[in-house]
Amino acid sequence: MPDSVVLDSSAVLALLLGEPGGQRVVPHLDKAILSAVNASEVHTRLIHLGEPPATAWQRLTALRCDIWPFTSEQARIAAELISITRPYGLSLGDRACLALAMERNATACTADKAWQSLSLGIEIETIR
Repeated sequence: MPDSVVLDSSAVLALLLGEPGGQRVVPHLDKAILSAVNASEVHTRLIHLGEPPATAWQRLTALRCDIWPFTSEQARIAAELISITRPYGLSLGDRACLALAMERNATACTADKAWQSLSLGIEIETIR
């Protein structure tokens, strides 16, 4: 089993918003990493839901996930995933998560069941 878990925005939001499956993220927090792209998505969503920006950022960082920069290599991988992921409607943020997981040989954790159909050489865990 991989040493780290890369959290997708959907998994983080499920936890922060008390959505189904959110509690399945908790055991991963001690080894969780998050792409800066996904951190931005979560922060944006919390603000969109009415949280003040400082509060939204504090809630996200309180999870103590390491936030990793979106590198040029991850940008390349995310772009090249488009042909595989287009049929499943994956966004740039989704592909950024997968690119980081692929680069780190880590598990990708998401709330998006469509990811179960992907065969990328990494473990994918869905929380619902």
